[in-house]
Amino acid sequence: MENEFSTRLNGQFHGILRWQDLDALWSRVRAEPEGWYATLTGEAAPDAPLAADDLKHLVAEVDALLRREHDYDYCGIVYADNPDQPGFIKIYDPHNLGSSCGSCGYKIPPRWVLSRIKPARIEDDAPLPNSRKRWWQRLFE
Repeated sequence: MENEFSTRLNGQFHGILRWQDLDALWSRVRAEPEGWYATLTGEAAPDAPLAADDLKHLVAEVDALLRREHDYDYCGIVYADNPDQPGFIKIYDPHNLGSSCGSCGYKIPPRWVLSRIKPARIEDDAPLPNSRKRWWQRLFE
C-alpha cells in the first residue's frame, strides 16, 4: 500500500549536478533546520524529526562523505524535490550507485533520505554494509 512518503519517494526529483548546487541546497536545509526526518534505507524509520543541531551535524557529515568518496568533479548523486525549497532529498551511496533511474531493471534505493514528512521504512534487498551502519549510528551518539 502506497503512503505519502512512498509516493513522494517515487515522485519527481531534480538532480543536484554540481558541487556548488549541493552547497546551495545544504544552505537552504540549514536555514530551516526544524522538522526534518533522516532515514537510513533498510533500517527502521524514525518516529521524530531531528533536532536542529543534529540535522546540521548530519548535513556536514553526509557532505564530507560524498565529497571524499564520490571522487568526481560533479555531484550527481543527490536529488531534491524542489532545490529552491526542499522538502524531500534523496542521497545515493557513492559505493552503491547502480542505476538510480532503474534502467538496469533493478532500482537501487537511496542510502539516505531527508524529508519533512514522517518516513516509512525503505526496503532494500541488498545488505547494508556494517561500515555504513556504524557511520550512521555514530552520527547520533
